[in-house]
Amino acid sequence: MNLSRPKNDRVIAGVCAAIARRFGWRVGIVRLVTALSILLPGPQVILYIVLWILIPEDPV
Repeated sequence: MNLSRPKNDRVIAGVCAAIARRFGWRVGIVRLVTALSILLPGPQVILYIVLWILIPEDPV
């Protein structure tokens, strides 16, 4: 399966949903890990924004 952001399963930009679909993981777990990682020091928010830009949207 290709890596692309869904149009209907988004909370912010669909990055977590895209990663979950690509690897067959549950989207809630990916969102939880992402939210918890933001509490740690590091470039997580910048990485999320970069992925938002780089991962294309699902085609119609």
